[in-house]
Amino acid sequence: MLPPQSLKARKGRGAVSNLQGRHEVHARDGFDDGWSVGGLDEAAGEAEAPTWKTQVSDEQARTILTRNASPDLPFNVSLNPYRGCEHGCIYCFARPTHSYLGLSPGLDFESRIYAKVNAPELLRRELAKPSYAPEPIALGVNTDAYQPCERERQLTRRVLEVLQECDHPLALITKSSLIERDIDILAPMAAKRQAAVAVTVTTLDPAIARTLEPRAAAPARRLRTIRTLTDAGIPVGVSIAPIIPFVTEPEIEQLLEAVRDAGAIHAHYVVLRLPWEVSPLFQQWLEAHFPERAQRVMNRVREMRGGKDYDSAFGTRMRGEGVWADLIRQRFEKAVHRLGLHGKGGRFKQLDCTQFRRPLVVPPLGAKAKGGNAGQLDLF
Repeated sequence: MLPPQSLKARKGRGAVSNLQGRHEVHARDGFDDGWSVGGLDEAAGEAEAPTWKTQVSDEQARTILTRNASPDLPFNVSLNPYRGCEHGCIYCFARPTHSYLGLSPGLDFESRIYAKVNAPELLRRELAKPSYAPEPIALGVNTDAYQPCERERQLTRRVLEVLQECDHPLALITKSSLIERDIDILAPMAAKRQAAVAVTVTTLDPAIARTLEPRAAAPARRLRTIRTLTDAGIPVGVSIAPIIPFVTEPEIEQLLEAVRDAGAIHAHYVVLRLPWEVSPLFQQWLEAHFPERAQRVMNRVREMRGGKDYDSAFGTRMRGEGVWADLIRQRFEKAVHRLGLHGKGGRFKQLDCTQFRRPLVVPPLGAKAKGGNAGQLDLF
């Protein structure tokens, strides 16, 4: 048997293979025996297609709000209108979730997207329940709420319209300039302390960004988005994430200065996280794009994770531990103090829930409403 074909980067995609998910029963290992014309797909052993097209499928979700009890997160409730993300960020911690669908956390995650088409209706019904207690909802935490298919699907905008109607506080984090489309909703909500926005900026180097997060907005475009939102009266925070040793880590101070100049009022960071299948996928990406420093990068990652690729322990999973993690923390803290980006965080906790109003919900067609009028608006 010949050895497996070397991994090659695909234009417009972050993953370089369709690595099998951890729940698969049968293992498949492709190799090039010299007979194929276009080469092999490393995971499936099939002739390589000239392109890896994106497929967006409709999904009828059963629930829409996800709750967590993590002390590392500033929110308890989140909403994700999409499964999978076409931005293709190789480091995305949500990649392993595609394994539960019987799909690969690799190329499948960024090309087979599921749109929760009933998200706005499910949200409206959830907010209308008498038992519902309002607290800020974070949008697009697992997968970006403003990924490319949102231009046509507009699920995120429809969710925002429900939240605006109810005076319900929300927080958004994105890498996309498409968020500018919804300034007409976000600006009035921000004026009432009902909206908080954060933009993720990973690198200022367009060449690195093109492979690291291939279908997200370019670095310069993200800086312009920060300025546009700021000029519209929407305070913007910035997430410098992830910090990757020897790849994006050298830019920490330069990144912070750039986002400050663009109008950001505060910043935080997260070091590289490699849970489950993200680790082998990221290492494949390193070998394809930075083979000369791949081992150095992984050595530093493991040094910050107690010798492992990843440690999911609360309290350290976002920042790491050890000498290298401490150096990154010191550099970041000194820079944010020098640039005036400290002391203005915590906007999530400052969001106002007191103005919340339960929405009116129209019963399904043919259902009997309370009071006997099948067409009346009803509160759950």
